[in-house]
Amino acid sequence: MLSALDGTYGDRKDALSVAGRTASYEELLGAASAVAADVAGTTAFAMTATASLETVAAAVGALLAGVPFVPLPPDAGPAEREHILRDSGAVELDVDFARRAPARSLPAVPTADPALILYTSGTTGPPKGVVLSGTAITADLDALADAWQWNADDTLVHGLPLFHVHGLVLGVLGALRTGSRLVHTGRPTPSAYARAGGSLCFGVPTVWSRIAADPEAAAALSGARLLVSGSAALPAPVFRDLERLTGHRPVERYGMTETLITISGRAGGEVRPGTVGTPLPGIRTRIAAEPGAEIGELQLTGPTLFSGYLGRPEATAAAYTEDGWFRTGDIAAVDEADGVHRIVGRASIDMIKSGGYRIGAGEIENALLDHPRVSEAAVVGVPDADLGQRIVAFVVAEGVTGGELTDFVAAHLSVHKRPREVRFITAVPRNAMGKPQKKLLLTDDTGDHA
Repeated sequence: MLSALDGTYGDRKDALSVAGRTASYEELLGAASAVAADVAGTTAFAMTATASLETVAAAVGALLAGVPFVPLPPDAGPAEREHILRDSGAVELDVDFARRAPARSLPAVPTADPALILYTSGTTGPPKGVVLSGTAITADLDALADAWQWNADDTLVHGLPLFHVHGLVLGVLGALRTGSRLVHTGRPTPSAYARAGGSLCFGVPTVWSRIAADPEAAAALSGARLLVSGSAALPAPVFRDLERLTGHRPVERYGMTETLITISGRAGGEVRPGTVGTPLPGIRTRIAAEPGAEIGELQLTGPTLFSGYLGRPEATAAAYTEDGWFRTGDIAAVDEADGVHRIVGRASIDMIKSGGYRIGAGEIENALLDHPRVSEAAVVGVPDADLGQRIVAFVVAEGVTGGELTDFVAAHLSVHKRPREVRFITAVPRNAMGKPQKKLLLTDDTGDHA
C-alpha cells in the first residue's frame, strides 16, 4: 500500500519533513514498526494527531499491525475526546519517534479490513466513526495520482491537520504511496508554503485566501506544478488572485470523509472557477433532481466509499438509497457538455464548512445548551471571506457574555467548533412542529451581538 516503504523509491534521507523535523524512509519504518509492536492485537488505537513525525509513525504503524488508527483532534475538548475513545474502543498510546523495532512489511495487497476510523460531525448528536478500509484508501490514492500526475519526482507541501482525510490520507499516505517527498509546514502560513519549494501544494480555501493576500508568498509558488484546493468551495476571487499571482489555475476536488475524494479537476486539463472537475476512475455519479430541475442531491458509488459508520448500522443504511447509491447531502449540477461538476450548496443548513472543516451545528447547539444560563440555541454558518463560513450562534440566555459562551464551547469541543459570533435573541423562531426555523435567523438581523 505504501510503496515508499518497500524500497521502491530507495531511502531518501529527507523523505519527509514535518514541522521542521526530517526523517528518511528507513527511520520512519523503524519507528512505525515499534508502534506496530505496541498495538498488535488491540481493537483500535488512538493518539492525539499533532503535526509531527509521531503522528506519521502512528498511522503507518497501525497499517503495519493491521489495527485501525483513530486520530484524535489536538484541540478536542474532554467530552469529545471521551466520546471518541469510548465509541471506538481504542487504546490511547503515546508515540516516541526515536524508538525503533525490526522493520515489518506491509501486506502486499491492501485488504478490506478497517485501516482508519475518522470521526466526523453529523447534523445532530456526537461525531460518528467513519470506517475506511485499506482497499478504499489505495483505490483513491491511485486515482488521484493519475488525475494529478502525482509521482516520485514531486515534493508535496501542505500544513493541514493530520486527523482528517485531506491532511492524513492525501497529505501523508498519498506521499508514501506515490513516493513524493513530503514537507508538512506545521502551520499553513503563506511564508511557510513559500519557503518549502513544493511542486504540488495542498490547501483549503482559508489557506489559499491568506496566500493570495500575500503577493510575495504567492509569487514564490509560481515554480510549483499544481495547486490543489479542497474541503470547501474556493471563492472565485481567490481563484482569480491565485492565477494572477502564481500563474496557476488551482485545481479543486470534491469528497467527504465517507467517500474519500471522488471528483476532481485534472493536471493539465481545463480548470474553471467554481467547479470540481469530473469523477475519478471507478466513480459514478448522478443527480437526484426534481423533474425539470438542473440541480439536485449528488449521489455516487465506487470503490473509495467507507465501510460504514462504526456501530451504527441504521445510520449506515440511511446514508444509501434503496438501489445502493451514497447520499452526499450536497446539491450539485453537472455540465452536460463535458461532465464537469459544480457543488451548489448543502442540502441541510445544519452542516457548516468553516476553514476547511465540516462542522455539525447540532453538536455546537448541544454544547451551548449544557451551559446553565442558556435556554435555547441555534447555530448557523454565514458567508465569510476568509473561512468560507463562520459559525454564528443565536442564543436565549441571561447573565452570560458571548465571550464566555465561546470559551465554554471551546472547552467542551474542538476549538475550531467555537462560535465566531454570538447573537442574543428573545426566542428561536420555530414552526408548528417546534422545529427551529434557522433561515429566519439569517434574514432577521435583530438582537444584540456580542
